[in-house]
Amino acid sequence: MSRVLVTGAGGMLGRDLLAVLRDRPDTAVTAAARADLDVTDPQAVRDAVAGHDVVLNAAAWTDVDTAESREPEATAVNGDAVAHLARACAATGARLVHVSTDYVFPGDATEPYPEDAPTGPVNAYGRGKLAGERAVARLLPESGYVVRTAWLYGAHGRNFVTTVLRLAAERDRLDVVDDQHGQPTWSHRLAGRLVALADAALAGDAAPGVYHGTASGEATWYGLARAVFALRGLDPDRVRPTTSDRFPRPAPRPRYGVLAHGRWAAAKLPPPAHWHADLSTFIDRLPGTPPSPSAARS
Repeated sequence: MSRVLVTGAGGMLGRDLLAVLRDRPDTAVTAAARADLDVTDPQAVRDAVAGHDVVLNAAAWTDVDTAESREPEATAVNGDAVAHLARACAATGARLVHVSTDYVFPGDATEPYPEDAPTGPVNAYGRGKLAGERAVARLLPESGYVVRTAWLYGAHGRNFVTTVLRLAAERDRLDVVDDQHGQPTWSHRLAGRLVALADAALAGDAAPGVYHGTASGEATWYGLARAVFALRGLDPDRVRPTTSDRFPRPAPRPRYGVLAHGRWAAAKLPPPAHWHADLSTFIDRLPGTPPSPSAARS
């Protein structure tokens, strides 16, 4: 039986990780939400990691804009705390699977970033997450795994997809930026991939290092919003394209955050599903969504 510690267990991804792990009779799971574990406390982290075979780290400072004015605090969670986890795992021999972000890249590419592409974050959040990645590489060269993801949405917590659905009920029109490119990623699907990677790591099938955990394909926020409308049975022409300069934010956003997925095959794991297919499944599960044609025929 494997023993798994899930940090950040109260968040959107953390709750999906617990759901994926719930029905595994061969796995003992410890759920550590923010109230249970202060990941910035080295001794608390050492105590929490002890006795576990795998740590799935979903704990993070996720407020990108606030990180600009509170960078030391954000980096304490996204960088320093990851080092605490990595040291604790190194001391016990546990594998660490740490969740990072496409924001470690500058966003100036024109084709998907491979896992070994040069980094260059353009905001404080990205700098903190890159510090966490480097801690894993430095302290766990043989048993540390970094999984970069982006544009997460899911059933738990605020996210773009559920915000679009709320605004669709409140407004006739939505203006959504069409000059940022990424990969909408369902948190439940990512949770499954993280657990599969942990299993492969324990079996010796997955080499340590960086993996990209986004969905396949790419979209803009505008394209994603239109897809949400269409899948919900709403008129997608209610969504209008605009540019990022219409919505100034404290933290600059990378314009291109599309990631390549070359390392999954070597770990004997399937490639990620396309973002539109996962979005369709997610929307179909929401209350009030009309049955899709495929569902009606099944």
